[in-house]
Amino acid sequence: MAVNLYDSAYELEKAVRESDEYKALKQAYDDVNADPSAKAMFDNFRKIQMELQQKQMMGQDITQEEVEQAQKTVALVQQHAQISKLMEAEQRMSMMIAEMNKIIMKPLEELYGAVE
Repeated sequence: MAVNLYDSAYELEKAVRESDEYKALKQAYDDVNADPSAKAMFDNFRKIQMELQQKQMMGQDITQEEVEQAQKTVALVQQHAQISKLMEAEQRMSMMIAEMNKIIMKPLEELYGAVE
């Protein structure tokens, strides 16, 4: 009997939503959004992050001034307890997804061989 990968994907989605990592991320996100100053600071951080990523993807140079501004913003948000907690939860979630991606891609790696 063939396995329906879409059903498995939806089961995986449900498992992610029920995971401790996701619940901690959602709680941290809700906490930041409930605090107007934290939300404004985090939104600004995200905006700068997205702008720099966009420039990189378009092959544009990032100026020293932009790098310094980004570093100042990171230092500022990391000092905010709620935002710092959210960033830590994002990191744990990202690690979990990267690990799941390795598992999902294993058959293709075995088929084609691992790329060094």
